[in-house]
Amino acid sequence: MTDLAVATSGLTKRFGMQTVVDAIDLEVPVGAVYGFLGPNGSGKTTTIRMLLGLVSPTSGTRSLLGHDVAREAGAALPRVGSLVEGPAFHPYLSGRANLARLDAADRMADPRTMRTRIDGALDRVGLLPAAGKRYRVYSLGMRQRLAIAAALLAPRDLLVLDEPTNGLDPQGTREVRHLIGSLASDGATVLVSSHLLSEVEQISTHLGVMSAGRLVAQGTAAQVRGSVAPVARVDTDQVDEARRVLVELGLGTVEVVEGELRGTPGEIAPEKIVAALVHAGVGVRSFQVSSPSLEDLFVQLTGEGFDVSG
Repeated sequence: MTDLAVATSGLTKRFGMQTVVDAIDLEVPVGAVYGFLGPNGSGKTTTIRMLLGLVSPTSGTRSLLGHDVAREAGAALPRVGSLVEGPAFHPYLSGRANLARLDAADRMADPRTMRTRIDGALDRVGLLPAAGKRYRVYSLGMRQRLAIAAALLAPRDLLVLDEPTNGLDPQGTREVRHLIGSLASDGATVLVSSHLLSEVEQISTHLGVMSAGRLVAQGTAAQVRGSVAPVARVDTDQVDEARRVLVELGLGTVEVVEGELRGTPGEIAPEKIVAALVHAGVGVRSFQVSSPSLEDLFVQLTGEGFDVSG
């Protein structure tokens, strides 16, 4: 049994002359919550569609739960639940009736236990009290949770969720985030694609970062964060003199950002930096060495900004 729930090798998709996904090697460990991150248009959804067999790759391989999707989709996909590009339900039917239609279309499902499965899935996402309400009166958060319930009608070892908080208000976003954490606690592997860094950061054990079709970083959350050096920040009104001191000390990439000096200290001890500034007569209002935020990290990796509002 493989220790990877999702694995790809050289996975590539071209539409005409445009390369949308460029030779990526995904590695999603069993039991992980894998935050699949990147700006809109970076290739995340196309990658997910290839993983699920909805789109054929131009080249490369992909496997789910140890099964090659091209040759063994029938063995893998029944154990995979997914939400891709938002939920689609009949607005005039209730939440329960919508799930009943989906369950009836599953030729592997036993009709005699349909009610038990549906109520169990609704209860799992907190929608059992609203099961009889028509879909059209559901809030956005309820609609997203119903879509996840649809993915849970049968036992799933892997959940693939594409932008599950897209368009939600803060309350709906929190609901979906807590649900993802709960599913992971129950033993499912979750791959969640998003451009909302603040949300994914709170639940992910592993991260993968896409930019312009390429996978530019991947690993545990700590490994990805550690791929970018800490930053020294100096608050002073003697910017030019402080910059000269920092450059002479050997700090890298010294620049003024939002009114403060920032540079990469490397192996230089913080106390040595402060002593040099004071010795040069620079008045230091504050000094700190900090790891870059997740937003800073992704801007450095992709050159693009992200929506971090959640």
